[in-house]
Amino acid sequence: MAARLPDKIYFKIGEVSEIVGVEPYVLRYWETEFELLKPSKAPSKHRLYKKRDIELLLEIKRLLYTEGFTIEGARKKLKETKKEEKSQLKLPLADHKYRNALVKIKRDLQSLRKLIS
Repeated sequence: MAARLPDKIYFKIGEVSEIVGVEPYVLRYWETEFELLKPSKAPSKHRLYKKRDIELLLEIKRLLYTEGFTIEGARKKLKETKKEEKSQLKLPLADHKYRNALVKIKRDLQSLRKLIS
């Protein structure tokens, strides 16, 4: 992301439109096409975007306008990216020794709790 976003929690659609560089109707359309994009709504029904929504919108714009993806292609690419990010959060196989140690500690703590009770 080139520009730094203002230090706010929520952004209105007009602000997001300026930041991303597309018209508000494009943002509303992208909401219908990309299930990952779900801005919250105020009681007044206005869309409220968070910084992560804006980052996702900038990525969608990059995929569509710069990389030349179709809507379907961009949707698939975003899903793949999300899957990769989730898999990177899991402990690698090399860390099984740590996982096993944690399981043993957990069992020991449960045993201690039973003794104390």
